[in-house]
Amino acid sequence: MAVYHLKTPIHEKEIRQLRVNDVIYITGLIVTARDQAHRRALEYIKSRKPLPINLEGLALYHCGPLVRREDNEWFVLAAGPTTSTRMEYFEAELIKNFKVRVVVGKGGMGEKTTEAMKKYGAVYGVFTGGAAVLAAKLVKNVRSVEWLDLGVPEALWVLDVENFGPLIVAIDSHGNNLFIEAARKVEERKTQIYKMLGLHS
Repeated sequence: MAVYHLKTPIHEKEIRQLRVNDVIYITGLIVTARDQAHRRALEYIKSRKPLPINLEGLALYHCGPLVRREDNEWFVLAAGPTTSTRMEYFEAELIKNFKVRVVVGKGGMGEKTTEAMKKYGAVYGVFTGGAAVLAAKLVKNVRSVEWLDLGVPEALWVLDVENFGPLIVAIDSHGNNLFIEAARKVEERKTQIYKMLGLHS
């Protein structure tokens, strides 16, 4: 395990040096995106329409922040991660087309995303669930917000962050996925136990 401090825009060569279980901190810009934002981004890809934000080299955060507006300025009050598996259908296309380098969330992602990260050079970092206030404290300011018509939680929030983390690399750019590996080991162990007990799985 190693610790890395990354600054956006993050380059592919920086991503390729990371391995699962490494810890990363991000300084620079991260962009929040939940289900509806991913769905719209996929529509933009299909219609060859540019996004309002250039995601190349940035971190995409599965998060619907709690925010407050004062005198035309936004403040983030809480910014915990949402479950990433809901974005599995979309993520590979976003990585491919927009060159996102880091995806942040909780709960892991599947084989399709893992393959895209291996092919195009990206990683998945896990942020601790239940630490929404801590995450908000790492946000220096709200740079901009797009697609607010989707609703506050579903909009694209461009956040200026400093040492955002710790993020544990759970999927690296070499095809390793801690969640898939853990599930495989569980199944192997379950089969062994069933066999010992004379049961059928």
